[in-house]
Amino acid sequence: MRQGLSRRAFVRSAVALTGSFGILRHARGEQPLKLRCSLDTAPSHVRNVSIVDYLRKVEDATGGQVTSEVFHSGQLYADLNVAKALLQGQVDMAAPGDWTQTGIVPDADFCQLPAFYGHVIGVTERASDGKPGELVARQLETKLRVKVLGPWLDLGFQNWYTTKKPLNTIEDVKGLKIRSPGGAGISWRISFFGGIPNTTAWPNVPLALSQGTFDGFISSDESCATAKLWEAGVRYSYQDHQYVAQYIPMISQSFWSKLTPDVQTLMSQLWFSNISTYRANAFASQLRARKLMEDNGVTFTDPSEEVLAADRKRLQADAGSLIKDAKLSPEIVRLSEESVAGTA
Repeated sequence: MRQGLSRRAFVRSAVALTGSFGILRHARGEQPLKLRCSLDTAPSHVRNVSIVDYLRKVEDATGGQVTSEVFHSGQLYADLNVAKALLQGQVDMAAPGDWTQTGIVPDADFCQLPAFYGHVIGVTERASDGKPGELVARQLETKLRVKVLGPWLDLGFQNWYTTKKPLNTIEDVKGLKIRSPGGAGISWRISFFGGIPNTTAWPNVPLALSQGTFDGFISSDESCATAKLWEAGVRYSYQDHQYVAQYIPMISQSFWSKLTPDVQTLMSQLWFSNISTYRANAFASQLRARKLMEDNGVTFTDPSEEVLAADRKRLQADAGSLIKDAKLSPEIVRLSEESVAGTA
């Protein structure tokens, strides 16, 4: 989301605030507040590394007034279930993928609109940082009683991967059973290109691939490399950058309300001042993951800008079906299209 202060002003005020917290805490004899954060990915995952770094910075900046404990690998909740836990105050912070929140706020699926297909990652970031993201954040904050901390954290481009069928063009998807992480938007795109959507939980993907339950799937290079899916038979990838997956950092209102206004401001500012670094790290992680997959025998096809533009136009011709299936509001569609066009 766009912020009311510049990045420089955020950092400057955060530094100014930092020096006072240790004094205030010791003077008042206050007990530190412990924040419990739930993530369903492994400690080495780029999301976990970013969140741990952020919370360490919060503890340092507040002089220990806010401490934290991060529960990795779904020890507490999977992303699909963590929203309810936030609402009920059973966990204090989470950063679920936007695709996992579409059952609560359908507009969170706006990145599936054809306007984003095949574009550079900055096009999606401009939308999630701007009015489309602001609209989704307001809906999440109202329905879940949370505070959306600030700009969303990137996972990265989502692409096609198969085991036996080479992917030289998008037409090679036709007739294949394709695993989807869920959501109407992704299933619509699979069907549009002639594939057969199949929903399988991520932990079950390696076994399902090796058993031939489906022929391919949609994911990111990082996720594939982390799971070493070449060992399950992955051999090909078509890199059309069909959408950018992002994580939405949220803190329960029950925890947020315990913080003083100064600490609330500091926590928001610290997130804002570090998000560019976290996004850059995520992008670099995807590049490393692709190289690792290539080293392990995976063949990549990168369609040209002309091919992507032509396929984007084809998808846009059927955008009405996606909007209906995903239950996207007219407002989120308008704001997204304006953002992509640079007129918002």
